[in-house]
Amino acid sequence: MRVHIVVFDGVEELDFVAPYEVFSAARFFTDRPVEVRYVTASRPGFVRAAYGTRIGVEHGWAPEQADIVAVPGGGYARPDAPGVWAEIRRGTLPRALGAAPRPGLTLAALCTGVMLLSAAGLTRGRPCTTHHKARPDLERQGGVLKNARVVDDGDLVTAGGITSGLELALWLVRRELGPDAASSLEAMLEYEAHGTVWSR
Repeated sequence: MRVHIVVFDGVEELDFVAPYEVFSAARFFTDRPVEVRYVTASRPGFVRAAYGTRIGVEHGWAPEQADIVAVPGGGYARPDAPGVWAEIRRGTLPRALGAAPRPGLTLAALCTGVMLLSAAGLTRGRPCTTHHKARPDLERQGGVLKNARVVDDGDLVTAGGITSGLELALWLVRRELGPDAASSLEAMLEYEAHGTVWSR
């Protein structure tokens, strides 16, 4: 299982760290190889997250080398600051996401990262969710909102809220690697996934 987690200036720390840890730890509970990396749609280098954390990103955009591309959010409440709004205005990441879908690839997003998928036209007419403050925008842009913590529509999986990266990653581990891997991860993390998972 190859997971690429997209990071950008203004990304919320918990949004990208929580899935990174869950996916990375999954390798201890499966015989399948698991590879997790941070990627950027711009040049590799340093990214400054919402609270000032600097993270070195060595890998560029390569969705053809991934099974899951996970998109965190951040900065949606501050339209003039780095984050989701700045990425939407720049257009590079939404264009890259719009060109990414292919058979075998799951696009996943959490919190306001879902709005980057929306900007790419990927949530229109699809069941989805996002952070509660962005839900009206997502619906106006054509998303079919579901009242669930995680919404699984096959090759599009979304989750609502900052801490939902844990649920998103645990759900995808359960789906891709099986319930034993997911329950073992929950025990290791001392965390029980909560909230409704909506799936077809």
